[in-house]
Amino acid sequence: MADSPLFLPRLTVVGAGPGDPDLLTLKGAKALAAADVVLYDALANDALLAHVRPGVPLIFVGKRSGFKAYTQEGINDLIVQQAYRHGHVVRLKGGDPFVFGRGREEMLYAEAHGLATDYVPGISSAVAAAGSVGIPATHRGLSEGFRVLTATTADEQLSTALLEAAQTPTVTTMILMGMSRLAEIAALFARYGGAAVPAAVIQNGTLPSARVVAGTVADIATRASRAGLGAPAVIVLGEVVRLMKQPAAVAAAETEAAAELLPELLAYAKVA
Repeated sequence: MADSPLFLPRLTVVGAGPGDPDLLTLKGAKALAAADVVLYDALANDALLAHVRPGVPLIFVGKRSGFKAYTQEGINDLIVQQAYRHGHVVRLKGGDPFVFGRGREEMLYAEAHGLATDYVPGISSAVAAAGSVGIPATHRGLSEGFRVLTATTADEQLSTALLEAAQTPTVTTMILMGMSRLAEIAALFARYGGAAVPAAVIQNGTLPSARVVAGTVADIATRASRAGLGAPAVIVLGEVVRLMKQPAAVAAAETEAAAELLPELLAYAKVA
């Protein structure tokens, strides 16, 4: 294959979406079906690998429980190596690879080593995780816009962008990779008068295992800790949190009540 005149070493960076495998794009599924080798992350749902042809090498390059299968430099080298060995490398990354996903970084490295590249957007977990529990990124009268931030810089310092966010409460703030710094983030927002701003943490958004805790900036760190919430999770700060769907327990109670009324409603319908 490598010595064929039609052989083209190439890389396609594919966004796996926020978790629910049904949220993969059609273009993403087609890319997986055309892959000669797949490098996938921990945040990419394993169910998506069903789109890959049988026999195609699947290489896990993600991070789980503090364990890194490869360094970023190792992943870059592996992409190039596998492309020249197999042809079409699909790099499957959680969410959207261009939102704190190093997607373009990997493409630039591949391009510098002679690979053709392509990018397939994914649904960003920042917006989808919140939306899956009824929290919109923007809402008329409550939010003038939204920002998506990472909690820390490359040298593990708290992001300076959070300072600006703390001073503009009318803009929804969605924070990725911030659970270990949640208390510090909340303290920063409270320092600038945002203690009463609604806040929520959504863990495993869009998945059946999703969990959500809501409160205010003043108590969200304590609530999340007591609930045992951890990564992967999205932190949302802003008035839009007030629009969150009712807790599952309340929804279940309403469903049960509706079920009890169903016979009466059906009887009424027959009469009507």
